[in-house]
Amino acid sequence: MSSSSFFNDLLASIAEQGRHLLDLRRERNPSGRALGELCEALLSGRGEASGVALARDVLTSYGALSVEERLAFFQELHERFGPDREKVGAAARAVIEAPDDDARLRQLHAVSEPRRQELIRRLNLAPGGTSALVRMRKDLIDALRANPALREVDRDFEHLFSSWFNRGFLVMRRIDWSTPAVILERIIRYEAVHAISDWNDLRRRIDLADRRLYAFFHPALVDDPLIFVEVALTRDIPGAIPPILAEERDELAAADAGTAVFYSISNCQEGLRGISFGNFLIKQVVEELRRDLPNLKTFVTLSPVPGFRAWLTSALESGEPPLPALVSDELRDMLGTGADAPLPETAREPLRALCAYYLVREKRGGQRPLDPVARFHLGNGARLERVNWNADPSRNGLRQSYGVMVNYLYDLGDIEKNHEAFAANGAVAAASGVTRLLKSVPEHKKQTPDPVA
Repeated sequence: MSSSSFFNDLLASIAEQGRHLLDLRRERNPSGRALGELCEALLSGRGEASGVALARDVLTSYGALSVEERLAFFQELHERFGPDREKVGAAARAVIEAPDDDARLRQLHAVSEPRRQELIRRLNLAPGGTSALVRMRKDLIDALRANPALREVDRDFEHLFSSWFNRGFLVMRRIDWSTPAVILERIIRYEAVHAISDWNDLRRRIDLADRRLYAFFHPALVDDPLIFVEVALTRDIPGAIPPILAEERDELAAADAGTAVFYSISNCQEGLRGISFGNFLIKQVVEELRRDLPNLKTFVTLSPVPGFRAWLTSALESGEPPLPALVSDELRDMLGTGADAPLPETAREPLRALCAYYLVREKRGGQRPLDPVARFHLGNGARLERVNWNADPSRNGLRQSYGVMVNYLYDLGDIEKNHEAFAANGAVAAASGVTRLLKSVPEHKKQTPDPVA
């Protein structure tokens, strides 16, 4: 990471020298709209030093804007820094007239690119520019729901970030108790699945023989992880999270473990939403674990089902089939109890069957599972292995899924086959125990491709 610090210091020096080269009459803290003038100056400039200084000015000024002013800035990016449609049309007509003319094709490509993309590239010249742009995209994502027209701006960020955060640039590091405190503090803050309560809790997750934590880093985001995965080494596939997180438990020697359990995967940078690292991270962690611990034979998750309760509540309210045939009046009354109340044992099998149905057959757009965690693991080639009752009795677990959790199995011999079937037609790879659960759910017209056994 020291080379990154040196590079940032060098950029800061260039920016400071470039400031003396600028003679622009501009506001020091412009509003969101007025900031567009600085952006125009950045795009029209040619000097490297002045460009670095201008890029820093733009990002510094953006950081001082209010939420409303930032929205105005994004609207300015949308309206003012898109492609010139007249030039695109003229270039397209020129290509039609002479389709074999490579120069005309290059011109069409050049004018088709939104000016925003070059602006974002130049803003990245500033010291700490990459980190500032990731934070800027987080603000943009927050604004999208109320301002869907800004999605075009977001697509430009996503397009560039997909290249800048290419997997080839990422470095995986194991996090342990000797890792610098600044990184450990961020791990505590970023944990998004099972909150880390304090330093002792963190130490139990990274400093014992049967626990591992791996994180991906990018050279432009010094000591700031992009994504990390927590791993428990166990003898068998676990069916509940409390024994894994327990303060008092018997520590297992790593050499005695046969299973690696990915029990928490946290994306750390909201501004990198849509940029996929997880597939690569899991595969690299598997390879690292297999190299260090050849006794490991099984690689599995213990995953939440974050959308299950909300889906079931909505489906019951609408009377959507096949739920009326499966949910008795007694169970319906149970499901209507408070969000923090655990359900009685009589709800076990109906809820497990309903969860299997939700994960395998309920599809977004008829192709992909509704549940985001399911889309992630199934898309990576995992198999839905087990549906576990009362696996997360925490308040959050009950509110998300009545405490239900699932295991996704990464069978190294089947990952590619499962991935291809899922990508082709949304077929969900499911173990025989899951397909048996599905047999108790009546068929209906919304049924999608049968699970791959």
